[in-house]
Amino acid sequence: MNIGVLGTGTVGRTIAARLVELGHSVIIGTRDPAKTLARTESDGMGNPPPSVWLEQNPKVKLGSFAEAAAHGEMVVNATNGDGSLDALKAASEANLNGKILIDIANPLDGSKGMPPSLFVSNTDSLGEQIQRAFPDVKVVKALNTMNAHLMANPQLLANGDHTVFMSGNEVAAKAAVSELLRTFGWEDIIDLGAITTARGPEMYLPIWLRLWGALQTSLFQVKVVRKAGN
Repeated sequence: MNIGVLGTGTVGRTIAARLVELGHSVIIGTRDPAKTLARTESDGMGNPPPSVWLEQNPKVKLGSFAEAAAHGEMVVNATNGDGSLDALKAASEANLNGKILIDIANPLDGSKGMPPSLFVSNTDSLGEQIQRAFPDVKVVKALNTMNAHLMANPQLLANGDHTVFMSGNEVAAKAAVSELLRTFGWEDIIDLGAITTARGPEMYLPIWLRLWGALQTSLFQVKVVRKAGN
């Protein structure tokens, strides 16, 4: 499948590399490819400069947000939450309409220091904002409750015995995303319902951030334990 990944940070790179490993054709998108390639320093997470990473991952191609979205039969939003709507506008409705958009982003606001708060919660969500802004796009919220490495490979922890959530209005779109997630190694996939239910997994982030601080590692995950037979 042709897949466009929007965002060249840790999440975008990790997802893009995993998709290529699984045999997909991937363009990873950024606002300004020339400016991105000109970076010579590692980012704040210790990732190598984009040009170095692309040399290490030659099957991943770099393009603009619009080029990545046009390439993808399915598109992944792995941009920072506070820039997601602008990035998707740059990608263009014409390149997104009718397609499935897997929204991984979180509405984190670090303007008042750490840990960040949420710039939308309770009565709205980033997933809903994206769906309202792009009504002809099939938005599916998923993979936003864990670090990038677990998103791409759940087997890194507890033999994959943990839970991923999905929210979205289109049943067929969620089925397609479930199929993709299973190729990543996900087995326990819970469909929460319509895109309005994205408020729940997005509001999990404040707990996740504090667990990260308490555990001193981001390699942990949530597992929904059910009564036998349910």
